Amino acid sequence: MATVLSDPNETPLFMLKAVIIDDESKAIQSLSWELSNFEEEIEVVASFTEPEKALKYLEETTIDCLFLDIEMPTMDGFQFLNGLKKKDFSVIITTAYNEYAIKALKNEAIDYLLKPIDTDDLEDAITKIKKHTTKNSNTDKFEKILLNFNQKFNQRKITINTDGKLVFLEPKEILFVASDGNYCTIHLDNNKKLVVTKKLKEIDDLMPKEHFFRIHNSYIINLHKIKEFLKTDGYVILENNHKIPVSRQRKNEFLEKL
Repeated sequence: MATVLSDPNETPLFMLKAVIIDDESKAIQSLSWELSNFEEEIEVVASFTEPEKALKYLEETTIDCLFLDIEMPTMDGFQFLNGLKKKDFSVIITTAYNEYAIKALKNEAIDYLLKPIDTDDLEDAITKIKKHTTKNSNTDKFEKILLNFNQKFNQRKITINTDGKLVFLEPKEILFVASDGNYCTIHLDNNKKLVVTKKLKEIDDLMPKEHFFRIHNSYIINLHKIKEFLKTDGYVILENNHKIPVSRQRKNEFLEKL
């Protein structure tokens, strides 16, 4: 079941736009009722009992926060988060099991709520959402300014947002990028690493194509750092002896790049 309550684009600017995902309709009704106590701060614009439908909705809609149940039969909450193509909103995990709390926070949820949901806990969560939304808005604006500057006046550098700061890298400094779901690790030629909370496709979009190639679903390599290509085994050997697999689907395009 999917319920779209209003057009989120018509919601006032000061109002947080929320979506609820829970396989139990009664749980959605209960949380919606609790949220109605904060109707001047937050509005539920849609709710879903089927996470697959929610994924499609969130691809096309801008929201501020998501209340996400963990225990769902067709797709659990963590699988749902991994399936998101974009995640530019706050995530609040809802669960009846306290054991999920740590895992929830590791998956970039800004808070979790234990069922039955306590009003005071919900108020604290909304406060965190507002702080997170404001911070991200200011960070995004600043990042866009710097990215535009970098593209116009310093086109050789690659801009990476990590640990609350922007890092400007020369292409020659990067060996390869490895994906781990919603995280990527950028391996540098000085044996240092940068962990970035972006998916590999987002990183790939930043990379100049004359230097980098997505050689596998989980890897981007610097073409200028290749030492060997093991055709039989389907691997490339990079500088510092890193061994990276070559996807069969990308092999022909990779050979053309070489």
